[in-house]
Amino acid sequence: MNIIEQVQEIKQVNEGSILSPIGFKAAGVHAGLRYSKKDLGAIVSETPASAAAVYTQNVVQAAPLAVTKDSIAKEGKLLGVIVNSACANACTGQRGLSDAFEMRKLASQKFEADEHLFAVASTGVIGEYLEMPKIEKGISLLEPISEPAGAEGFEKAILTTDTVTKNCAYSADIDGVTIKMGGAAKGSGMIHPNMATMLGFITTDAAIAPVDLQTALSAVTDDTFNQITVDGDCSTNDMVLVLANGEAGNQPLHPEHPEWDVFLNMLRVTSENLAKQIAKDGEGATKLIEVNVHGMKTKKDAQMMGKTVVGSNLVKTAAFGADANWGRIIAAMGRSGVDFDPANVTISFGDIVVLKDGEPTVFSEENAKQYLQEPSISITIQLQEGIGAGTAWGCDLSYDYVKINGSYRT
Repeated sequence: MNIIEQVQEIKQVNEGSILSPIGFKAAGVHAGLRYSKKDLGAIVSETPASAAAVYTQNVVQAAPLAVTKDSIAKEGKLLGVIVNSACANACTGQRGLSDAFEMRKLASQKFEADEHLFAVASTGVIGEYLEMPKIEKGISLLEPISEPAGAEGFEKAILTTDTVTKNCAYSADIDGVTIKMGGAAKGSGMIHPNMATMLGFITTDAAIAPVDLQTALSAVTDDTFNQITVDGDCSTNDMVLVLANGEAGNQPLHPEHPEWDVFLNMLRVTSENLAKQIAKDGEGATKLIEVNVHGMKTKKDAQMMGKTVVGSNLVKTAAFGADANWGRIIAAMGRSGVDFDPANVTISFGDIVVLKDGEPTVFSEENAKQYLQEPSISITIQLQEGIGAGTAWGCDLSYDYVKINGSYRT
């Protein structure tokens, strides 16, 4: 089965969510960390699930990441994850670490499981302590369910400046059984992953060992979550967590399994879908920008160039103003850190070619402006250095981004 056939075998589940796979429940409640909105949520599996995670590459990492790493290190399995918004619990010293471990303990008591079977995640303002009495009360109120309302409650509880919830689900037949995968994410600002305040949670009922699940997640992260940028700022709290509880009943998946690539591509399309939703919902954004780079020496070079272009403030503001200013694109390419021959560059907005083989070409400014006013736009860069290709996603930069971040704490 080639990659096109594999992707065709993967079906999107309409109105799907993190609860589309068998054996998961979720909930979100208002604990009082925010004025009125839900601010604490949980995902719980009916049985301990294989777990894998990737984390921010920021040197400054929030306390919840240390707790989650500790939990997964015990046996590679989790029963669930507890998440709060409003407070990142980052740069909070020993007290913050103790509070994060206390969150894990409270979750384990609530769901009657060993402490190491719970992960912890937080998002919000850096440098503030968690209000633990409210956290304790919120956890006591959690009653996860397998109904859509449970997923919706969780999705809302993890938001900060996001304007919409973010979710998706897919299915594919593996070993003659239907495997499902669902995802939920949050992220709007401080997005420049290697990994953003970006949190991603993916569930699947596939049977797979923790080490192989980690192999799969690590393989797709660089092509998906790490290829989005909103504002160039890398957060202290980023995490993507995958739980696989094996309830579908397939033979355990591993890299030598004949249908391994089907699972890998399902994880890839789930991750890409969530990543693009995060990029589209960038703070103050009005449109999603996709940059496709072809013809570089390596895939890594193409990805680096694409992310530099989509992260350029000048490119982003030109997109906001629907200005077909290709000069900003080639200038960003030139500082991307990868070598190329400017005489062999072709740039297009959609199917409108604006630079051909390094020289300006005649195009309709009116048509280009009309295209750039669309809610999703594509920039294609063609070079002649090799066969490496890569894609990056971002958003435009509007007046509202400054308004939102100029008063984030107030």
